[in-house]
Amino acid sequence: MKTLGRHVLTEFYGCKHKILDNIEEIKSLMEQAALFSGATIIDSRFHRFNPHGVSGVVIIAESHLAIHTWPEFDYASIDIYTCGTSVDPWKAYQYLKDHLNPRTDTKMELMRGSIEESDTTQCHRDAEAIAPRLIPITESSQA
Repeated sequence: MKTLGRHVLTEFYGCKHKILDNIEEIKSLMEQAALFSGATIIDSRFHRFNPHGVSGVVIIAESHLAIHTWPEFDYASIDIYTCGTSVDPWKAYQYLKDHLNPRTDTKMELMRGSIEESDTTQCHRDAEAIAPRLIPITESSQA
């Protein structure tokens, strides 16, 4: 069996409060982690909550990286989901660990989408390749 994706889930404890509450710094770190892993960035979206905390996602041709921060607890939850063989999610993990410098962390990897070896399914390489496959759900198509 082959898998379509690798999903690294990590929790960082004991990070610096100021970094976790800085939307520009978190956005930059997440985008740099994606590039460091070999991914192709399509888009990113981040939001800073009031009074504190940042959530964001970097959409990559190979899937996504997501983060949610709780500066009041010096904590960050991070998902790194990649498909294909050209991107290494553990490189993104290590980049983020090196820059967020948690006191401790937990991590695990899930293998996603088991398929037969003979399947020709491959990872999306860019937004144009993905778009034609998306079929919008309309009221008439639900009937």
